[in-house]
Amino acid sequence: MIEFSNWDLLRNLLLAARWTVLLSLTAFIGGGLVGLLLTAMRLTRRRALHWFVRLYVEVFQGTPLLMQLFLVFFGLSLMGFDISAWAAAAIALTLFTSAFLTEIWRGCIDTLPKGQWEASRCLGLSFTQTLKNIILPQAIRVALAPTVGFSVQVIKGTALASIIGFVELTKAGTMLNNATFEPFKIFTMVALIYFLLCYPLSLASQRLEKKFNGAR
Repeated sequence: MIEFSNWDLLRNLLLAARWTVLLSLTAFIGGGLVGLLLTAMRLTRRRALHWFVRLYVEVFQGTPLLMQLFLVFFGLSLMGFDISAWAAAAIALTLFTSAFLTEIWRGCIDTLPKGQWEASRCLGLSFTQTLKNIILPQAIRVALAPTVGFSVQVIKGTALASIIGFVELTKAGTMLNNATFEPFKIFTMVALIYFLLCYPLSLASQRLEKKFNGAR
């Protein structure tokens, strides 16, 4: 058994937490961009695009994130692609995040009065102009709170990346536990760091919901 001081344990966990934050940001930004594209496709009148987006969302919402990580990491390796654990985790989490953000944003847009689309067509506005100038400014106010709230799920989802060998906060905690045999102390520290990462976002989501009156 290796002896570590409490500061040594905490310092190593904080260093690993940097990768948790970086992976979360990568997944959220990438998922946001893909989700925005899918949401725009969902709003068009083309049925083929509707079915594609619906199938995409159903697949990634209906399968465990752990299986998606396995499929990306081992599947791409079997096809001859040399992919690192970091890249596999980023791709899987981006796909997972985009599916949920697409549904969140579609639902927020659906809460807006349908008459606004019809009025925009009567004014001769194109689909892009309607989306950019009328729909999105209103939908953003409604979607901001649930979007920030979902970022908490993204952070917690990064813990599963440890299964494919990516060293983030959970993996670092497991490695330190194997070296010290002090699971209660180490995983208490891990849980506390996750709480400190997630609680401010949960609090921000609640405040944004109250500010923009999203529930009403």
